[in-house]
Parts: sequence; structure tokens; C-alpha cells
Amino acid sequence: MLQYAFQRVLLALAIIFVAISALFTIMITLPGDPTTVLLGPRATPELRAAFRLSMGLDDPVLVQIANFWGRILSGDMGMDYNRNRPVSEAVFSALPHTMALVFGAIFWSATLGILLGAFSADNRNSWLDRVSGILSVGFIAAPSFVVALYSLLLFSVTLRWFPTIGAGEPGDLASRLYHLALPSFAIGLAWVGYVARIVRASMLETLGENYIRTARAFGLTRRKVIYNYALRVAILPAVQVLGVGIGGMLSSAVFAEIVFSRPGIGSLIYDSVSGRNYPVVMGSMLVAIGFFVTCALIADLVNAALDPRQRAK
Repeated sequence: MLQYAFQRVLLALAIIFVAISALFTIMITLPGDPTTVLLGPRATPELRAAFRLSMGLDDPVLVQIANFWGRILSGDMGMDYNRNRPVSEAVFSALPHTMALVFGAIFWSATLGILLGAFSADNRNSWLDRVSGILSVGFIAAPSFVVALYSLLLFSVTLRWFPTIGAGEPGDLASRLYHLALPSFAIGLAWVGYVARIVRASMLETLGENYIRTARAFGLTRRKVIYNYALRVAILPAVQVLGVGIGGMLSSAVFAEIVFSRPGIGSLIYDSVSGRNYPVVMGSMLVAIGFFVTCALIADLVNAALDPRQRAK
């Protein structure tokens, strides 16, 4: 297990390095001059040249990448030139809001998806199974930004069950959870369908295993065999899917944070890209990609711990 974990950690670090380096290269080669956005159209050529020199924009691409990683490894993520503050301060003040949003979405998708998939497998080929399949595919097909908009209009504006904007009062856990419920549900709904379909298929395969037949031969009830024995194995593929699905949830969080006016990494990246604020964009993407890769790594390790066959692959 230690050797498997070490290999996965090295792979995760390599993925972060390649992804951030490629993104940095794309960003600095985009057309347009960021000094025009940051300094305004009336800035003098001398001021623009000095600013470009301070940002290192005139250096070759490979030199800029090397300088970027040198600063990151020394703990310096750069300065937010728009607000004159360290990038790390901007990023890590927004990160908890996005993490809460993503983990809330995982809660919805895992809880509802596993229950729906197990219920569908328990009632295989019945009308309940067909209705469950229709709902699952419908959830998958619904774009998260559409779900977010209509959830806001229905549950917040029309029914007034949930607040429309904001992340809640600082220090008030109940207020935070109340403001978190609807946007996290909007993000997690699509993954309910994915998890339900995967759990159903895995459950049906698991029910044909020898140890399940043995449990039935000992006289255990059908419900106990399904929910106490088969489900424990059937959820393993869902863990892997949710680990990879963190990336999709992070991208959906951008729309949810904009629609619900929530602070977070998504809205910070959107504002920074609009303003060509390179240091904040790269700092935000570094943390977002690191968060995604870490969650995928944890999912791999959990799968390997629960199913030793994974370590031999």
C-alpha cells in the first residue's frame, strides 16, 4: 500500500506541474497587453514598460515559467496589483467558500445517488427502476448553470425558502449552511444521476458474486443482503467517480458563485481573467488544480484501501 501511495503521489505532483505550466504558457501568450487593463489607457509608455519589467512579461516563456515555479516553491504567489495585496491572501480567503460548496455538492450527489442507485437495483426491471433511470438521465443532462438559475428563481425568489445571495453571516454555522444548501444542490444534482447509474450497474454485478449467494443461502433477508453486503462493494466505483468529478464540480462552482453572488475561487478567477490579473489567476488555478488532484488522489487511495485488487493495476 505504501508503494502504491508513493507512486500515486508522484503522479499527482507531475500532473499539477504539467497542468499549471501549460496553463501559464497559454495565458502569457494570449493576445492583448495586460498593462492596458491594469494601468488604464492613459498610462505613459514609460510606466507600461516599467510595469511589464516588474511583472517579468518581457522575459522568454521558459524563463517566465521557471521564475513562476521558483516563486511558488519559495512560498511567494505574487501580488494582486488591483488591490495591492498578496495573492495568497486573496486565494486562501476565497478557498474555504469554494471547498464548502464542493463538499456540499459531494454530500448531495453521494447521498441521493447511492440511495437512488441501490433502490433501482433492488427493484430491477420494475416501473420504479424505469422511473429512476429517467430521473438519473435527466439529472445528468441538466446543465448546472441552468439548474442554479431555476433553483434560484423557484426556491429563493418565488417560494422564498432559501436566501438569494451571499454565503451567510461569518461565524454563524446555521446561517452558512442555510446559504450553502441551494447552490451546493444545484452543483451536485447532475452527479446524482452519474452516481445512481454507476451504483445500480455495480450493484447488479455484485449481486451475482458467490459470497452474495452464500449470504442468501444462510437465510439472510434480501434487504439485508443488498444494503449490508452488496452495497459496501457497489459504492467503490462511485467513490472513484466522485473523486474525478471534483473537477466538474469546481467548474460548476464558477457559475454557482456568480448566480448566487457567493465569494469563492470561481468568482475570483472570473474577475481576475476579466481584468487580466495574471498573478491572481495563476494563484487561483494552482490552488484549484491542486485541490482537484488531491481529491482524486484521496479517492484512489480510498479505493485501494477498500479493494486490494486496485493496487495490482
